[in-house]
Amino acid sequence: MSSIVINPKNEKELRFVAELLKKLGVASKVLSDEEQEDLGLGLLMKDVDRSDLTSEDDVLGKLAS
Repeated sequence: MSSIVINPKNEKELRFVAELLKKLGVASKVLSDEEQEDLGLGLLMKDVDRSDLTSEDDVLGKLAS
């Protein structure tokens, strides 16, 4: 099933839309900023090119700097 993402402009609008969806019997979930970032990071990780490998020395060099 497809989904709709709504970004309300303020807290009042968020409460209004959430209450409207509840009255309509539509399942909804409010995501925190952290949950939104996690979702975006997960999508980026899904689309990454896994055929391009980096050597262990390069990784350790970056971590050391």
